[in-house]
Amino acid sequence: MGIVKIADDLHEEARRASAVMCRSINAQAEFWMTIGMLAEANPTLSYNDIVRQRFAAAELSVAELAAA
Repeated sequence: MGIVKIADDLHEEARRASAVMCRSINAQAEFWMTIGMLAEANPTLSYNDIVRQRFAAAELSVAELAAA
């Protein structure tokens, strides 16, 4: 674990997004970094494709989420 310096305005965006998504600010930043890393590694995938793959990797079905 380390410290990452980000611009104040990006930190504020992460703070606001974290409140909406019910995540900590750190979890929100980590989520954005993970999705960004996966998007760079897989430029032909859409955001939805990436999220779907993450659900599959966690053995979680979107249908299960919709039923909850």
